[in-house]
Amino acid sequence: MNTLVAVAIAPCGTGAEMSSYVGEVVQVIRESGLPNRTNSMFTEIEGEWDAVMAVVKKATMVLAERGIRTEVVLKADIRPGYQDMMHGKLERMEQKIALSQASHEQEQENQENKKEGNDAE
Repeated sequence: MNTLVAVAIAPCGTGAEMSSYVGEVVQVIRESGLPNRTNSMFTEIEGEWDAVMAVVKKATMVLAERGIRTEVVLKADIRPGYQDMMHGKLERMEQKIALSQASHEQEQENQENKKEGNDAE
């Protein structure tokens, strides 16, 4: 079943700078072959549930197996019948924003035309 997760895997108690540790984690995820995307807060991974969870475990163990206390924050979206949710969700949202904006602009134009009609009387 297709699954999209947003995961943050980070060390605890290693000091203020975590980028090298997080970089190791992200590298494992990127090497998995599953579709993924990293931003400043999370890395998204998409694929079949078992494959995604295996990648999350492997990425977590990169730190934990070295004796580093490791924190994992994970959010999952399991949506039967859907593929490429990582991109599709954003595309659907952007379409709705564009429609809403166009509707708002049309409403403003109608109000301006109505006002001009009233001013002409």
